[in-house]
Parts: sequence; C-alpha cells; structure tokens
Amino acid sequence: MNILVTGAAGFIGFHLSKRLLDLNYHVIGVDNLNDYYDVALKKDRLKILENHPQFEFHLIDITDRKKLNQLFEEKTISIVINLAAQAGVRYSIDNPYAYVHSNLVGFMNILESCRQYKVEHLIYASSSSVYGANAHIPFSTTDPVDHPVSIYAATKKANELLAHSYSHLFNTPTTGLRFFTVYGTWGRPDMAYFSFTKNILEEKTIKVFNHGDMQRDFTYIDDIVEAIIRLLDHPPKNNQNWDRENPDPSSSYAPYKIYNIGNNHPIKIMDFINILEKLIGKKAKIEFLPMQPGDVKETYADISDLQADVGFYPTTTIETGLTHFVDWYKKYYKK
Repeated sequence: MNILVTGAAGFIGFHLSKRLLDLNYHVIGVDNLNDYYDVALKKDRLKILENHPQFEFHLIDITDRKKLNQLFEEKTISIVINLAAQAGVRYSIDNPYAYVHSNLVGFMNILESCRQYKVEHLIYASSSSVYGANAHIPFSTTDPVDHPVSIYAATKKANELLAHSYSHLFNTPTTGLRFFTVYGTWGRPDMAYFSFTKNILEEKTIKVFNHGDMQRDFTYIDDIVEAIIRLLDHPPKNNQNWDRENPDPSSSYAPYKIYNIGNNHPIKIMDFINILEKLIGKKAKIEFLPMQPGDVKETYADISDLQADVGFYPTTTIETGLTHFVDWYKKYYKK
C-alpha cells in the first residue's frame, strides 16, 4: 500500500513516516523544506528516512497544484496523511498570508487530488488551537469551535470545514486530528519546550507568559503516531444516527470525523519547567511576561471518542517524554 505523507521532513511527519516504514508500508514523502525553522534539522530527519528502501521523497510544495497532480497521476496512493502546513500561532499574527497560502490553498489542492484520484482515506492535521475562546474544559470535539483567537487557528478550522464539504459532495472519507502540544525527540525549535531546553542549558533567560499561570496538555510524539496508526484503516462512515436538529460537530451524515489527540492530562507550565531543570541539572532564569495575543491559558483534550473508536490511550508520562527529549537534544547538539 502506498501512503502519502505530506510534511514528511517535519517533526510529526518524520516520526510517522518512520513508524509506517517499520510496519512495511511504502511511504511517499512530500515536503517543501521551507526555512520557517532550521532546514538542516529537516534534512537530517530526511536522511534517516531515505535509508529505508520503501521510502521515496519528492520536493514538492502542496500549493503547487501541477506538481501535486503529477505525483498522484504517477503513483497509486491509497491513503493521504496531510501534515504539511505553516505552523505556529504567534508567527501567524505577523505573517497571515503565509497561512492562507499553505494552509488553505495547499489543503484545497490536497482535497482536489484526493477527490480526482479516489483516495480511500484522507487524514489531516488540525489543531487544539481551534478551541480558541472556549472555556469549557476539557475541550471536546462535540463543542462548537467558532471563536478562534489566532489566524493559524482560523485556517485549521477552515480545513475542517473544507474537508466536510468534500466528504458531503464527493463521499471522500476525511479524518481531522486536533493535536495538543506535541513534543519529543527531533522536535520543532520554535516550540517552548525546545527553546526552554536550549536556553536553560546555555544559561539564558526563558520567557514565560501569563506570569506562569498556564497549563498545557503536552502529548509525546510516540502517542500521536500510535493514534494515527490506529486510525489508518478506520475511515469514517456515514453516521446514520447524526441528528440535523442537534448536530454533533465531530461527526456527520457524510464520511467525516474529528478527533482530539492529547495526553488527557494537562501540566502546569511551572511544573513543566521544574521537570526540565531537574533533567538538565540547571535552574532556569525566568522572565515573566503578560499573555501574548493569540494564546490561551489552558488546553486539555477529551479523547473519549478516540478511546471508544480505536482503543487509544496515551502511555508516555511527561517525565519519560522529557527525559527522551533532553537526552536527544544533548546528543544532537553535542551539549
């Protein structure tokens, strides 16, 4: 079976591709290797994947409709996992057009290719950021998500809406995954856990927003990958019990489904920093700052539907996950 993974040189795309290869799938990886963060890190991930005989890489930007269609024309692709996107909440405030280009135009191209070439299942990355101004905790996929507080979140909500349109119009099975603060080895340098580790090791100041009064549902990368693997052969079906008068946003009369993938156990940001300090063996120098625009105080994933449908439950504690990350960081950056 050919599985297309877009964003294959990215953090989640790399780990997912590696796991799929271990399971003997043939993985077609696509990435544009943009410079949003260190390209050398992306290339080092790619080198590992390219050592596997069942991996092939194509340097393609998903906004390039012609090249994308050519790839689908040449390959028989059964499943598409779209992880390519312009990431980052704060960056979206200063560079909104980058998000419209990649997350909207690019995703539209993916949907069209899946429609034209009869892909069996499209799995795509959404984000916990879609919950925006919601105050109901834990965040549930049955909650409405109509008040995004960042442009990034708005594009991810738009992805879910576009996917539903294609599920309705063309019977394309689509599964959207709302990831909750993913961390781990080979991670993204723009994420807080990465910059915290770097700055604590280098005895530089770390910036902690909302004066440290924040919680995050940190989710280890292996748990994210496990959930995706379990969903591969579970494309959504038309929900015959879907009630138009009391519509469930996570499901549909069309073959459409939304899941949260989180650790289901939020951690206070100051406790998170304390664990890092112990693992690194140094105290953090902290600058406390007000809440940033586009940020939220707390994230907490309700994963009950994912548990019910595929038996998924995260198994990696924050202590174990951060130990793996710090060990990798010191080895990779020779600290």
